[in-house]
Amino acid sequence: ELGYGLYPGPYLSTIALALPALQGAPDVLESVASGGVRVALAFAEPTGARTIEDTDRLTTSAESDGDEWALTGIKEPVADLPLATHVVVSATTTGGAGLWLVEPQGDAVTLLGSIDGTRRMGRLTLESRRATLLVAPAQGDVVLSHIRRRTDAALALEAVGIAQRVLELARDYASERKQFDRAIGSYQAVSHQIADTYMSTELARSLAYWAAWSVAESTEEADRAAAAAHSMAGEAAVVACERSIQVHGGIGFTWEHVLHRYYKRALAISSFNGTPATQRAAIAASLLDH
Repeated sequence: ELGYGLYPGPYLSTIALALPALQGAPDVLESVASGGVRVALAFAEPTGARTIEDTDRLTTSAESDGDEWALTGIKEPVADLPLATHVVVSATTTGGAGLWLVEPQGDAVTLLGSIDGTRRMGRLTLESRRATLLVAPAQGDVVLSHIRRRTDAALALEAVGIAQRVLELARDYASERKQFDRAIGSYQAVSHQIADTYMSTELARSLAYWAAWSVAESTEEADRAAAAAHSMAGEAAVVACERSIQVHGGIGFTWEHVLHRYYKRALAISSFNGTPATQRAAIAASLLDH
């Protein structure tokens, strides 16, 4: 439904990305449930880590002074950062990677341009910023792996919603638009594209449901299921948008039509936390290692 309606709010950042790290902050967790707090997860860096689990290349550092912590580094891009009241930040210490909670203020947040204008991105600049420890360095990798699985599954489901919506737009237009006194959907060049979109959307839906169930039940196949669903559904949404634009002809390419927004969201989903090719490579590696 979030993808189908092109929802612009911080559901992905707060629920899929940040929520697992907030178990150590029950007051913040309660505020999230009541809607008073919006949380983002800052994991990517301009010259360091690029994916959620890429903790070996973290450059953002965390230093302790007794019971207090201070973070220094730059995080970008951070999904929904301009909307966030709190940010979960991954950082490195001598004991490994952990997660901390900060409240961004003033010039610490910079709005970044992105292909998807409905999902705002930002840069978080930290200079000895006070932070609250959420996940100890010894457990950071475990929690980040869980976050990656949740995020892959959530994005797969969102991508299915996008594919479903643009499929319906193409179907309806092909039924109404006439050329040579016939609905354009009666021509194979059009109807085959719509049929192919339907098939790939349903395949992606099945994978997304499998991923959601696997992550919820913590099955042994959760890693592969989430990566497979994100890879398949992300690409299916992109291709569905491209086909729908073609079916719509000239109007499909205009700024006024909603299709370009769905297309941009699909492109952003497909490349979030790694491309489909890198996700498939991870699946292949896990199968061969197994």
